[in-house]
Amino acid sequence: MANPGTSQHEWRVTGMDCGACAGKVRGAVERLPGVEGVDVALMAERLRLTLDESRTSTDRVENAVRAIGFGISAKGAAPEKPKGGFVLPDGAFPAAPEDDAPTAPPAADAPPPAWHATSKGRLLLGTGALLAAAWAVHLVFSEQVAQWAFVLATLLGLFPVARRAVAMARAGMPFTIEMLMTLAAGGALFIGAAEEAALVVFLFAVGEMLEGLASNKARDGIRALARLVPKTALLETSGRTREVPADSLRIGQVVLVRPGDRVPADGEVIEGISGVDESPVTGESVPSLKEPGAEVFAGSINAEAALRVRVTKRAEDNTIARIVRLVEEAESARAPTERFIDRFSRVYMPAVVGAALLVAIVPPLAFGQAWGEWTYRALALLLIGCPCALVISVPAAIASALSAGARNGLLMKGGAVIEAAARVTDVAFDKTGTLTHGRPRVTDVVPFAGSDVLGLAAGVEAGASHPLGKAILARADSDGVAVPAATSARAIPGKGAEAVIEGAVVTVGSPRLAEEGGVLSDEIRTQSEALEAQGKTVVIVWRGATPLGLIALRDEPRIDAADAVRQLREMGIAPIMLTGDNARAAAAIAGGLGIDYRAGLLPADKVTEVRMLGRGAQVMVVGDGINDAPALAVADVGVAMGSGTDVALETAHAAILRNRVCDVPGKIRLARATMANIRQNVAIALGLKGVFLVTTILGITGLWIAILADTGATVLVTLNALRLLGFKPGREGHAKVTRSVETSAVAAKQA
Repeated sequence: MANPGTSQHEWRVTGMDCGACAGKVRGAVERLPGVEGVDVALMAERLRLTLDESRTSTDRVENAVRAIGFGISAKGAAPEKPKGGFVLPDGAFPAAPEDDAPTAPPAADAPPPAWHATSKGRLLLGTGALLAAAWAVHLVFSEQVAQWAFVLATLLGLFPVARRAVAMARAGMPFTIEMLMTLAAGGALFIGAAEEAALVVFLFAVGEMLEGLASNKARDGIRALARLVPKTALLETSGRTREVPADSLRIGQVVLVRPGDRVPADGEVIEGISGVDESPVTGESVPSLKEPGAEVFAGSINAEAALRVRVTKRAEDNTIARIVRLVEEAESARAPTERFIDRFSRVYMPAVVGAALLVAIVPPLAFGQAWGEWTYRALALLLIGCPCALVISVPAAIASALSAGARNGLLMKGGAVIEAAARVTDVAFDKTGTLTHGRPRVTDVVPFAGSDVLGLAAGVEAGASHPLGKAILARADSDGVAVPAATSARAIPGKGAEAVIEGAVVTVGSPRLAEEGGVLSDEIRTQSEALEAQGKTVVIVWRGATPLGLIALRDEPRIDAADAVRQLREMGIAPIMLTGDNARAAAAIAGGLGIDYRAGLLPADKVTEVRMLGRGAQVMVVGDGINDAPALAVADVGVAMGSGTDVALETAHAAILRNRVCDVPGKIRLARATMANIRQNVAIALGLKGVFLVTTILGITGLWIAILADTGATVLVTLNALRLLGFKPGREGHAKVTRSVETSAVAAKQA
């Protein structure tokens, strides 16, 4: 339980390029008194923590982060440049002019600066110029003068690195790549390898620059999502339009969306008919026809004719904002593999430092070997001790997968969900709104004794969100049936609904509920069964204990449902349909899809079925309604269809925005490709480290090769993770991304 005097704070931290950077920020602040719940998100550049300001102020937190060389600014403020880290001493190398001239602060969402304008870029240019100058001196002057030129180049280039290493050590983090670099380069100067020391400093700057570029590339996907929503909107007021900031729109206002414009807010079309390209939001390439009453997403593109749209969600709650928030928050839900690697990396670096110390002293003391030679090998070994590549191997792949998934309408709430989805063995589908369109239509209305059964049913269902209730209301509206006023309306989960109309309780429910209420006669049962045998869903309407009639509805399967079921079977996954509908209607749908089914299930029964399936299996549940929320919550992976209720979307671990059943196997393919990519990254990181550790001890490779082993492995791992950005949810996309990675028999069959 949180202390009443504490509050949560959030900042944007710039300059983090790898998992080790995030670890440094975490280590710098979690030691402060009154700081709890530290969460550092690398790709989102976010620091969030719970703070007792009576013990530590926010300024002290910010100063702790700045002291180790990172920029920090409050959430929503202009981003601050990293300070105190990779900056050459005054006069050592000319700073970019813009650093000295006062400028307006950049916008909070401004794109990152060009590489040469960053502190790491200036370090690279400075060390490169110093090394080139030293080599020029070497060509013109004597060997002794050239040696001093390399010493000077090393010291000037190493100064900002050493300064940051000292700051890290003061913050309680002595084992950092900066400290290892300082020791290695300083030691190389001590044993007379000045030229190689200067080269190592330059290569370190190259690696740091490449890490920064790769990390920015990984963040581009999230930035691109945030930029989808236009900055301005055409607001209609008093019959005229005026341009206003899109984030100032309020619910209920009406905006004009011209052909070619992006929709500025989530809303409902009130006038106009046009095709709208929703691919920026959902990944669906075919434009969707929008007419009055249809929903539109912020960020989608109006392709054909002008639309008038009533705003239904605030800017911070629109679909794009929710996607961006989900992707950013998902980084905090760390995968078990990532947590294990973090624990391993904390041991790895001290172990390598200890091994380097033994390499430096054991051969000379025990076997009379040359001190200079073995000191050199130990210094090279130090440069292999940084676990940057290993630490970033998981978050880089996860971030790329989350970004690729979001672009294709496949949302997952973090690495833990991705890892769980990759292990799925069974998929349980809801029927209505998931395997079917969720837009049933009334096919039969059978009144008893001339009662107005349709009007009364519509009165009970007024304001309903369930597809069956909406279908009844739509039929009453199209038939021009008068709908009586109702009070005390309530839903009966999994069974029906009831309300008070003209002083009497009217119930609309399933045959099971009618039987429980004692109003299901043999004649009504026979009529119901005859309609159910045709694949229809039957609801019975009664008042008090008097049956008034029955209504039959039918919902058709989605066009891609059968193909999705077939794909899952090809992937070795067992699909099953769980529905509250009657067995006859369920059998009609299941037979056409080739899927097993369980029918007549209440929400609690679905939970029981999911738990039974989960014995010895990894179960994914896909649903869209309030009734599905409990089952989504207890599943190993709960997936909500994008058209589903907010309750389902909030409860689920993942979501499918395009309402395509084929995206279910696509989501599993993405998860499997991500885990395969992670395994490959770990192999690259540990493999290169292992090879160069052995070759360094044997004296085959030296300092500059060792630094390439570290920074090169980090860059390779990041670039490999970026391949996931090209993932497509279809089988051809899976084959493209994982052909060289997935080695299992199932993946080989898919490829």
